[in-house]
Amino acid sequence: MATQHDENYPTVRVTKTVSVLPKSLNPTQTIHLSNLDRQCPLLMYVVFFYKSSAAYQNLSLDSIFSCLKSGLEETLSIWYPAAGRLSLNPSDGKLNLWCSNDGAVLVEAVTSAKIIELGDLSQYNEFFEHLAYKPDFHGNFSEMPLVVAQVTRFGCGGYSIGIGSSHSLFDGPATYDFLPAWAFNSAILKQKKGTKLYKPVHERGALLLENPGITKLPESGSSATRAVAIDHLYQLIKQAMSGQTCGPDTMFGSGKLPDVGNSNLVLKTFHLSGAMIESLKSKVFGDRSGSFSCSSFELLAAHVWKARTKALGVMKGSMVCLQFAVDIRKKTVPPLPEGFSGNAYVLASAALTAEELEAGSHEDIVDKIKEAKRSISNDYVIAYNQALDGPQGTLPPLNELTLVSDWTRMPFHKIDFFHGEAAYVSPLLSPIPQVAYFMQDPIDSRGVDMRIGLLPQSLNAFSHYFLTNMQ
Repeated sequence: MATQHDENYPTVRVTKTVSVLPKSLNPTQTIHLSNLDRQCPLLMYVVFFYKSSAAYQNLSLDSIFSCLKSGLEETLSIWYPAAGRLSLNPSDGKLNLWCSNDGAVLVEAVTSAKIIELGDLSQYNEFFEHLAYKPDFHGNFSEMPLVVAQVTRFGCGGYSIGIGSSHSLFDGPATYDFLPAWAFNSAILKQKKGTKLYKPVHERGALLLENPGITKLPESGSSATRAVAIDHLYQLIKQAMSGQTCGPDTMFGSGKLPDVGNSNLVLKTFHLSGAMIESLKSKVFGDRSGSFSCSSFELLAAHVWKARTKALGVMKGSMVCLQFAVDIRKKTVPPLPEGFSGNAYVLASAALTAEELEAGSHEDIVDKIKEAKRSISNDYVIAYNQALDGPQGTLPPLNELTLVSDWTRMPFHKIDFFHGEAAYVSPLLSPIPQVAYFMQDPIDSRGVDMRIGLLPQSLNAFSHYFLTNMQ
């Protein structure tokens, strides 16, 4: 990762590290994970920032830590898998969830830095990485806690809470259920009332291939439903290895993937107000903007796909893809139960040539995105699940693949661990930093903050193409 504002800040000093066990221990058991759970077992982090407030200036760090700890103990009694560990099944080499009551990890830390000195909290800063606990588990997932958190007091009296959870444990919507439950149970400066909490359902039964209720689809033939997103990924990798892609990094005919590695990416957040989004819609759809049905997600996904592909200079004849997560909780037959806490998403995929993408109107691209969304059915979910049943590798970074993740329906800043909403909630560096995250703007509820990882040499070009028609 290219250096982003880390060198001049005071150190963060850890003052306490404790294991947090469930208040009420549950019987140990194994929960079999679905293939959707096993895609990324690593910890995914977000940092909540709460600026100094008179409401809690007289509270000690120790009392806040104690509230968070007791709240987490209570929460883990219901969300008991979060106190467990991943375990490797020796018979098939697949990860499952061992509900062992080993506990989560909670860390207390202090820094003399002031939150205001961090500047725009929406812009990624490598200093943020020091505000989250990173356990050293030596690559052995059976030693990795599934939930970790660090509360840090700043010199100004403000606080941050950096939270990591294994993506094998929760997906985004489940995390958005777990964290409010913890905030509610911690009850810092508030009474336990007025918050709707969902009772979690941890068993993955409906998504397990060995479940007798799951019908295996034929692998080929006219009646077969294909996991289009995975088919497209294989085609992109094959195209890259054959040298049919773009740029100076390509080794034509070498049989090697071009090196567009993650280490040099710069994370950049673009602020898109509700007015800017409406302006884009008006300019690209013209007189039809009032009659053409289009969500903000569909419009911005089309726009970022066009801008990123053009900025990276992908060859016109190359296949390019847009892929995005689709929640399947109501797509399966029967629907997953309310409160389902596992991973319940698949990737939808739209594909064109770079030339078709550049020449196509936003309306054409939005129609392609809608078509990809409509393709997600129960049969698609089964086919996707089956396609993941084989050995999994790391997805190589590809200029031809644009990935989008929509967080706008999960406004994490509204989770009030302290008094009121967070000033900002920042995702930390993820295993796939080139993903474009759409997040609700904490000031403008119709606005979107889009964070994306870009190569430094393409940042200016992307900014130009992306902000065109936004002003």
